[in-house]
Amino acid sequence: MSSAQQERKSVATSARGHELLDKVDYRLAETDSEKEAIYRLRYRAYLNEGAIEPNADGIVTDSHDELPNCWIFGVYVDGVLSSSIRISVASPSHPTSPSVDVFSDVLGAELQRGKIIVDPTRFVADPDRVERMPELPYVTVRLGYVACCHFDADIGLATVRAEHRAFYRRVFLQTPLCEPRLFPGLLKPVGLMAADYREIQERVYARFPFMRSSAFERRMLFDRAEPVLAVVRDSAPIAAADLCV
Repeated sequence: MSSAQQERKSVATSARGHELLDKVDYRLAETDSEKEAIYRLRYRAYLNEGAIEPNADGIVTDSHDELPNCWIFGVYVDGVLSSSIRISVASPSHPTSPSVDVFSDVLGAELQRGKIIVDPTRFVADPDRVERMPELPYVTVRLGYVACCHFDADIGLATVRAEHRAFYRRVFLQTPLCEPRLFPGLLKPVGLMAADYREIQERVYARFPFMRSSAFERRMLFDRAEPVLAVVRDSAPIAAADLCV
């Protein structure tokens, strides 16, 4: 498929993604049963694409799932868990995330400079549903972009296999930072891609308007009863939020 054809397909799919948002519920996994359902979805999705070895528990989880700078979301379409993504926010006050751990030589210096990094990982989709809903990846990875706005991020990341690079380059204007590496527990290496969030923000909104979010939506998704990111930067994270609507 030519780049022009890919672009037309992306724009058409994003338009349907805007319609799909009306049917989507983003739910933060907080209970053990909600988390287990997502861990089992991860297992089925990873196993289906040959990314992991089978295990007796039938789940995929790691230590980052329990960290305070991590949000695990289930994406429900018509009430059915259809995909999931984990959003980690690395900052000088919480200088860890899955990608920071694996690519510390690349990202450590950015944190030392005071940068805020949004790190979406564990993006999985139900193998039985994603074929019927090509817009599902768009509405799922949208959560990473919403997080970038809420936390006034400097850098938005993506850790993806080589065959998925074109999607993130096309949608989020991200570029590779280094050669692919293996994440713990995965069989296939993933590359690190990134973009300066503020620099590309308006261009992404112009091409994919449904990536915008309201301050209310962002608070509902990422605010917690007890703030876990007490110091993200000197100013409150919502200070720049109005730019995202």
